[in-house]
Amino acid sequence: MTSDTNTPNAPGAGRTIISVDAMGGDLGPAAVVAGISLSARKNPDIGFIVSGDEPTLKSLFAKNPALAKRCGIRHAEEVVTMNDKPSQVMRYGKKTSMWAAVDAVRNGDASVCVSCGNTGALMAVSMIRLRKLPSVNRPAIACLWPSRNKSGFNIMLDVGADIRADQEDLLQYALMGASYARNGMGIARPRVGLLNVGTEEHKGRAELKVAHELISEAAIPADFDFVGFVEGGDIPSDRVDVIVTDGFTGNVALKTGEGTASLISDFLRQAFKATPFARIASLLALTSLKRLKRRIDPRRVNGGVFLGLNGTVIKSHGSADETGIAAAIQLAITLSQSDFNHKLAARVASGAAARQDAQTDQGE
Repeated sequence: MTSDTNTPNAPGAGRTIISVDAMGGDLGPAAVVAGISLSARKNPDIGFIVSGDEPTLKSLFAKNPALAKRCGIRHAEEVVTMNDKPSQVMRYGKKTSMWAAVDAVRNGDASVCVSCGNTGALMAVSMIRLRKLPSVNRPAIACLWPSRNKSGFNIMLDVGADIRADQEDLLQYALMGASYARNGMGIARPRVGLLNVGTEEHKGRAELKVAHELISEAAIPADFDFVGFVEGGDIPSDRVDVIVTDGFTGNVALKTGEGTASLISDFLRQAFKATPFARIASLLALTSLKRLKRRIDPRRVNGGVFLGLNGTVIKSHGSADETGIAAAIQLAITLSQSDFNHKLAARVASGAAARQDAQTDQGE
């Protein structure tokens, strides 16, 4: 399972190496290799470790010898399917491409892992092989959300790692989300909001009210601005850079947003085909329509980042094509080159220390 072909230089040699699970996506390894090729053309100094069925991958790389020289193949006999239960993969998944891809990060051969596979299984394998950061109770999945901000995106977490989150978890999400915004998007002082059913401080569940206090206290030492409670309508706004919520709410919001974007795209397509005049209007508005399509294209923001682990893992959409996979790899490159995970670990550790100091002071 671990034999290599054309193994690229390790990260320690000064070259960024990205580990890619080639077998987990709906479109198969051909789409993954095409995404790697697209990314490789834009990033000539990046190397890849690609996990999957070696004969299949060799056949695909044979069509692109230049790319093959930058990719090491790690043979894996088995594949994690979308129907596999995380518990089954934890027990019997050691020979899968997903396991091999995560292990490349665990062993220090690559800096970030990218997989299109089963989300629950990927989180389970990542937690087993990479382990949680000290003081992190529940890891989170952070996604990019199209917004009115100058960057074009906001960060929301958790969007599905765990449906539960108490006040301490929400505080950690705020710290991790601020670190992601700072190191992944270049926002020097991120604005963090806590998702609620209203912006008034008396609204919401008890743990949200406590989390509001904890995040407010952590904002100054952690070097971010806490804007307080935000509502669903603020998720794509320019009022906030990071939206903190539990995994159940975040996942529902994410899937609703993706479905709405798809619905709007279908409605526009139908409207411009309705009459001959509408077809003419669509031609006149073609440039603007292309700009709109690109802005709401979910492939551009493909890649949920697993936060709170001893290593960086990016979950790509299972249905991602080469454009979406290249976007996930580009995010992996950005996070790797910013030394994101070490900075995230330091941020979480400093937040935990500050919290312990505050609790000690209160007990005196």
